[in-house]
Amino acid sequence: MSVTPTVQDRPELRKVIQGPLGLTDTLVPDTRTEVPEPHAHACYRYEEDGERKTVDVTRQNPSWISTGGDMISTTRDLHTFVSALLGGRLLPAPLLAEMCEPHPKAGYCLGVFVQPGPDGKGTVITHNGGIAGHAALLYSTPDGSTTLTAALNWVDDAGLSLAVPFQQATQRLVEEVFGDGRAAG
Repeated sequence: MSVTPTVQDRPELRKVIQGPLGLTDTLVPDTRTEVPEPHAHACYRYEEDGERKTVDVTRQNPSWISTGGDMISTTRDLHTFVSALLGGRLLPAPLLAEMCEPHPKAGYCLGVFVQPGPDGKGTVITHNGGIAGHAALLYSTPDGSTTLTAALNWVDDAGLSLAVPFQQATQRLVEEVFGDGRAAG
């Protein structure tokens, strides 16, 4: 999917990040409900009058979720972004170090989470995101040399919490990519 930025996109984002990194498949949708083709679909399942119904919720105004829905991207662009960010191409070294210094109680830094790698070996920098029926995974070594980016789509269901299966699947992916000391850094 190649997206041509529009006037509604944020010019500083294009100038400082999207343009220099070649993030041609990333856009800020603002209040637009259009999703560039090709794209995955997200569904929501509910029950009405004893009948289970499923509707496509792909096209929605993402502004209701504030910054959680402020960007549509591909896993390739996410990989390029996190590799450049943690590899020192977007921020001066002191600011990058500050960004990755976790708050002692929350593990949250300035825009990212810092967590121990699998089996407590190494460190993994992460910040996942999502909106109804969609999720994006973003994990990296502190130097940006190894990343895990993935897009997940599911049937969102008010009566069926996907939190536990989602966390288990994510943990298995993180262990596969960063396990055996690969998260060192």
